[in-house]
This record gives sequence, structure tokens and C-alpha cells, in this order.
Amino acid sequence: MRDLWQWIEGDMGRGVFTPEGIILSLLLAFVLGQVLAWVYYATHAGLSYSRSFVQSLILITVVVAMVMAVIGNSLITAFGLMGALALVRFRNVVKDTRDIAFVFCALVVGMAAGAQRFAVAIGGTVLLSLIAVYLHLTSFGAHQSHNGFLRFRLVGGVVGPGHPILGILKRFCQTYTLIAVQDASFSGAAEYSYQIMMRDCSRNEEMLLDLERVPGIDNVNLTLQENLLEV
Repeated sequence: MRDLWQWIEGDMGRGVFTPEGIILSLLLAFVLGQVLAWVYYATHAGLSYSRSFVQSLILITVVVAMVMAVIGNSLITAFGLMGALALVRFRNVVKDTRDIAFVFCALVVGMAAGAQRFAVAIGGTVLLSLIAVYLHLTSFGAHQSHNGFLRFRLVGGVVGPGHPILGILKRFCQTYTLIAVQDASFSGAAEYSYQIMMRDCSRNEEMLLDLERVPGIDNVNLTLQENLLEV
């Protein structure tokens, strides 16, 4: 294994493009592209998932590695290829900035593999994958000051200090903020809207049942905003 790594970092690491080196760089780009694709698949959160995008990560890595092999050490070929690629127009809209980051990862890994900088390609892929997994597991950057909206109508009363509704909210919610009150004077009812942060989302139904037992309350509606709804 040590001899194999020394061979990889020998003439091939200095940019000598032999047939064996080109084939190895393409195979390595294919493997590392799959690693990036699997990490993206495992850590994806949102509604913008696309199977074609995951497959494109693998293809981009291999194609860029092939482009680097075509360029080789020729500056003229590099400028010619840049001119040819400038004629291509991509109109696909990327909805998530995280997707753009993975595209850049695939490009850089493909460039490193195609340039036969295998240590950089492998080490970079491992490091980027670990960072992506860490950000996913820790939910880094998630902001959940409130995670839901509670709406209800109260007939013949006002939600003031000591009201049973506030007691229920204190029991089930970490925080709650009154954001709107609409008074329908013709019916003697008022519609309340609260922004809430649940202590335990598994107790949503229990809270709704307790609220429905309060005299004069009806049309109780709870809408939660989960992480998976981020677009």
C-alpha cells in the first residue's frame, strides 16, 4: 500500500500525464464524486431535492477531471477550451445556495483529480464531507426562536393575566408571543394569533385538547414550521 501511494505521488503527482495516470485520475474522480453525492444525499434537508442534481455531482467531477487531462500542460489548449465553454449557456436555476457549494466541491475535486493531485483530491473530499456531516448533525445555523403559529377564536372573554389559556401556553410552550388580535364586535368574539415555541412537539395534540376544553374557545388551529420545510 505504501509503494502504491509513493507511485501515485511520484511522476503522476508532478503532472506527467500518462495513459495509466489519466485512467486512474478519472476513476478516482468517479469514486470521490460518489462520496460527495452520498454526503449530499445523507445531509440534505428541504423540499428542493433532485435526483438529477445528485447524479450531476458525480458527472461534474468526472467531466472536470477529463477536462484537466485534455488541457494537460498546454496553455494554448486551456485557452481554446475556455473559449469553447464560453459558448455554452446554462439556464438552470439553483434554488439552494448549499447546492452551489456542492457544485464547487465537485469542480475542485475534479480539478485536483484531473491534475493528478491525488492527495489534495482525497484529503479535500474527506475534509469537505466531514464538514458537511458536522453541519448537518449539529443543525448549525438553525434559528428557532419560534416554531409555530397558534390561532383561535374566543367568545365572550379576553385573554388577560390569569386566564386558563395562558396557563396552558406556559405549560406546553417555552415562549409565546401575541402577534395579532382581531375583534369582531358584531359577534362578541375575538380572534387571537400567537407565535409559539413548543417544549415538546410530540405533545401538540395534548395542548390542543386542553385548549378546546376552555369555555368560549373554538376554531383552534396550530401550524408548525419544521426544519424540513426550509426551501
